[in-house]
Formats: sequence, C-alpha cells, structure tokens
Amino acid sequence: MPGAPPNIVMIMTDQQRADLCRREGYPLDTTPFLDQLASQGVWFDHAYTAMPICVAARVSMLTGRFPSATRVRTNYNVNDAVFSTDMMRLFRENGYRTSMCGKNHSHLRPEDVDAWFEAHHVGADDAAEDPERQAFDRYVGQMHMHLSTEPTPFPLECQLPYRIVTRSQRWVESVRESPFLLWMSFPEPHNPSQVPEPYYDMFPPEALPPMRSGVDAWASKGFAYRWCRQSFEKAFPDYERNFDRARSNYHGMLRLIDDQVKRFVEFLDENGLLENTIVVFLSDHGDFVGEYGLLRKGPELPEALTRIPLIFTGPGIGPTTAPSNAHVSIVDLFPTLCEAVGVPIPEGVQGHSLWPLLTAQEYPREEFASVYAEHGFGGLPYDGTEDLDPARDGLIPADGEAWGRHDCLNSRTQSGTMRMVRKGDWKLIFDVLGRGQLYNLKDDPAELKNLFDQPQYAQCQSDLTAELLVWMMRVQDPLPLPRANRAGRRYILKQNRPHDIK
Repeated sequence: MPGAPPNIVMIMTDQQRADLCRREGYPLDTTPFLDQLASQGVWFDHAYTAMPICVAARVSMLTGRFPSATRVRTNYNVNDAVFSTDMMRLFRENGYRTSMCGKNHSHLRPEDVDAWFEAHHVGADDAAEDPERQAFDRYVGQMHMHLSTEPTPFPLECQLPYRIVTRSQRWVESVRESPFLLWMSFPEPHNPSQVPEPYYDMFPPEALPPMRSGVDAWASKGFAYRWCRQSFEKAFPDYERNFDRARSNYHGMLRLIDDQVKRFVEFLDENGLLENTIVVFLSDHGDFVGEYGLLRKGPELPEALTRIPLIFTGPGIGPTTAPSNAHVSIVDLFPTLCEAVGVPIPEGVQGHSLWPLLTAQEYPREEFASVYAEHGFGGLPYDGTEDLDPARDGLIPADGEAWGRHDCLNSRTQSGTMRMVRKGDWKLIFDVLGRGQLYNLKDDPAELKNLFDQPQYAQCQSDLTAELLVWMMRVQDPLPLPRANRAGRRYILKQNRPHDIK
C-alpha cells in the first residue's frame, strides 16, 4: 500500500449475533452506525467463527489457525496454544505500536503488547480511579453473570464499552505519530445482561419480534438443547419469568455498543486518523438470544452461534452496495491484515487473505465458496446416562455458597467432536458418532428440518460431505515444517497457486 502504513483498529464484541441488525433485514434498528459503516466499506453475511467459544475463537483470530491446530478447544487450556507467531507480535516486530484494550480472554499477556488495559464482564482496570466505577463493578458482579430486571442505576460513563473507548482514545493520542494496531475488545453484549436508560426501554420485551424457534424445537434439535435449557432453569429459578427481559437487555446493549463504536470512529475522524486507518468490526461468536428457548451459547453449531458480524472499512476498501457473498472465517483476519500492510503471512497460518475481496481485485472464488467451523473437546458426546459432578462442572454451587456463575460451556455441552461446512444455502454438520445434519438455510433458517439421509437430497449430501472432507485435510496443522532437505508445498490461497517450502 503506497504512503504511510495504515493504522489498524479491530473492534470486537463478545457474543454478538450477526442477524439482529437492519442491514440483515431485522425489523429493529439495533446498530444504525454499524449499518452505515458497512455501507462505506465491505461487509460479509457469510462470516463464521472457528468455534463458538470465546478463547478458542480469539486465539484463532490472533493466530489465523483453527482450534484443532492451536489445540485451544475450551476456555480453560489457553496456555496450550500452538502457533509460530501471532498478530500482535508480528506487527510489533514490523514497527507497529500495539495495544490490547478491553476483554482479552486469549493467550496474550501484557508483555506481548505496548499497552494493556483489561476489562472483563464484571469490571475493568480503571476502577480504582473512580469510586463510582468501583460501585458499578460491584453492582454488576452481584448479578452472578445473570441479568438485571431494572435499569442499571449508574451513568453511561460507568459502562465498560464507554470506559474502553475512553482508554483507547487516550492511547491512540499518545502514539498517533507511529502506525498502530489496536484491539478494542468489548465484553458485551455477553451476559450479565444489564443496560442503563435510555437503552433499557429502547427495545421493550413486548416490542421484540417473534423468534424463529422455541422450546418446541427440542424434538428436532435433540438432547443437548433440552439439557442446556433445563440446566439454566436449575441454576436460575427466574429464567423463564425474565426470559424476554434478558432478550430486551441484549438488544439495548447492541445499541449502546453501536453508539460507542460511533464515538470512537468519530474521534478518529476528528483527529485526522480515519482516512489512513483500517477499521474491522467483528464478534468472536454469536448468542441464542431466545432461539430454541435458550440464551447465551452452548450446544452444537447452529447459525445463531457460529455466524458473526464482519465489517471492513479503510483506505482502498469498498464501498459496496451489498454484502459480499464470499464464505469467510475469523481465521482470515490475520492473513488479511498481513497483506494489507505488506507483511509476509507467517508459516502455520491456515486462514485466507481477504484483501483482494476488500479491494475489488480478482480472487479465487472457489476458495471462498464454503466455510468451516469446529466444536467439541473430544470424547463421546454426553447423552445424560453418565453421572457427572455438577458442582465440579460449575453447574450448581458448592455447599454453602451463593448461586454463582452458570457456565454454559461445560462438559455436557462441549463433549464430543463436531464439524460443520456451509456452502451457499446449504449446511452440513457431522459428529463423532457418525450422525449428520443437513439443512437448507434459505428455506429453513432456524435449522429445524434435518434433511440428512433423505433420498431426494443424496447428491447434495454427498457433495457437502466431500467439501467437509477437503476442509478437514486443509486444517491439518502444517507445523512443524519439514526439516533438512525435505520440501513441502504450501497453498497460498490468496494467490491461488502452490509455493515450495524450503
């Protein structure tokens, strides 16, 4: 790219569902600024996480590798991450000032970046600076990762997205003479579900659109969905009573986040930085937000959890009048930014560079005709017959303790192994027991009618099975590279030709 190296701002949310916005046809105006931003750049409506788990997805984003290659398949084995280098380290080595500002939940450590400001779901590093922030953090912590049925009695300035934007602005002002890479990471709209006014009443429960599916979907979706709902009801006796309030709070938080993204982008513009800054907006994974009678995440690989928002704006990018129809992954972000700034893509990276798609260049369309995702930490899927310890698994409190956090990513919902491929209107899911799911997402967006093994769809099933097999060979870890005089061939998808590895 000619001229000064572009700055990069990655704005990530936690657990933001892709389709709850006007640009995707949703009737409520939850993200007006992001919709406007999308129209100024390139956005994708076939973008997917690598795995619908926070740590697994974030490590995949930062390394450009799928969870089966990084070995990070849960939120608890982040220290096992396998990679040659990652985004922050590579860009720092190439003259960029780097910052992690917000929720980390990855393998990164403070010493891996130039600036570190950490926020989590119940507080942030700046609480000691202000008694009101301290009180807010205590208030949110007392929700036990559940929800509030009243407007949050603290001003907007106490909300974590506001505090993260403020700290990000402060850091950018201090490094603006150098190219910078900022990962601005909001812990929301992930639970605990709370918002202040005016967001609390902006999307009241009675005004929410009907969901595509409810608890009646359990008959077709199977044991894991039913078990997940029942586990929430045990952990939170008010689950059903406040179900719509949780959905309402989630919508309000979407608008709050949208306003804070606008605040930051306008800050870049006012300071003469936006013109030479690549801004990426994405989420690590989705949220049920009521589908199948569920909140949060947990079982399997439904669209509500796997599909993510993804927007790019910046010098040379777009604009386009419609979403790109390319099938893309969160692992594609690292190689895309490498190509954008002219840094060689590291060995071991499995993602594809999207830079040709973003800049209206020719690209190998067949390489973006499908997308792949993973689920599960191995073993056999839990079926309810095995007696597991619910206290040890975080499902119920230990004796004498108050109700604490209910972890929807537990040994029941995450057991087994499952793989998914999406191609056009079709989606195939296959698990370790040989059970398949085949859906036509155009006709059946809620994935309620499993067409697997139906004779009239035999050819489609065969084609997608072959596509999934190819993907599973592609994501085999190429590391370590061959040694001594052994030479391999690496397929650089952005150039659509093989290259020798010496």
